[in-house]
Amino acid sequence: MAKSKVLVVGGTGYVGRRIVKASLAQGHITYVLQRAEIGLDIDKLQMLLSFKQQGARLIEGSFSDHQSLVNAVKQVDVVICTMSGVHFRSHNLLEQLKLVEAIKEAGNIKRFLPSEFGMDPARMGHALEPGRVTFDEKMIVRKAIEDAKIPFTYVSANCFAGYFVGNLSQIASLTPPKEKVCIYGDGNVKVVFMDEDDVATYTIKTIDDPRTLNKTLYLKPPENILSQRQIIDKWEKLKGKELDKFNLSAKDLLASLKGMDYAGQVGVGHFYHIFYEGCLTNFEIGEEGEEASELYPEVQYTRMDAYLKRYL
Repeated sequence: MAKSKVLVVGGTGYVGRRIVKASLAQGHITYVLQRAEIGLDIDKLQMLLSFKQQGARLIEGSFSDHQSLVNAVKQVDVVICTMSGVHFRSHNLLEQLKLVEAIKEAGNIKRFLPSEFGMDPARMGHALEPGRVTFDEKMIVRKAIEDAKIPFTYVSANCFAGYFVGNLSQIASLTPPKEKVCIYGDGNVKVVFMDEDDVATYTIKTIDDPRTLNKTLYLKPPENILSQRQIIDKWEKLKGKELDKFNLSAKDLLASLKGMDYAGQVGVGHFYHIFYEGCLTNFEIGEEGEEASELYPEVQYTRMDAYLKRYL
């Protein structure tokens, strides 16, 4: 079977650039949307040109020009959207509704993967305000996709290691603490950590797979289901140094929300669900989902001790 042609929307972003690379690596004809909104962002333009050098095809389109989106979508079989839903960078998940309209009109798309790549929003209806906005908006997009009868796959990639492992899961830092480390609760709640390149690899694997059609793909490789304490332990062994540890109760974490800006409140709310509630691991995958490492055992996914070595 011929490999699907892919359009990546948001290809210059944190996840998007990896999706483009993985799509090319797996032999797909890969288009990247070049949006007029790029303006004078020289870094994004240079990245797009580098994609072109690697074999990707740039296609112009804008979210303010419906016909341009329809024309772009008609060139491909699969659309993958990786627009940011992270409040401390840019947050524009509902822009995808314009993409849904374009896909609906084009009528040729075999699979649409909207911008998800985190916790499964279908399981987060109880989430704290204001952080639940992320999940609510993703569910609005899902409803539009399903109402339009567009074939889909949702990718639940859990915690990106760049944001949660290199910093030993410390809020407001991306690098490992040197002396003291904050432990959430008892630090033993199981979390799923993923190398971002592996997220992209699994995502592209799924696009032509009938087993994942109209399902959620959960990325939960067994050796990457770890507690915060296990991540800290791996770092201490690599570094040959023990860190001072202090525990933060759920009550104190939630009390810290007061006085934080909006983006901070969203992020801390998500930390609460991940590290105290265990929302990534407190359920069994049902008939609505598949687990990536079971479907694709050939993928040699990165373990977190290997990931941490880059911070030494």
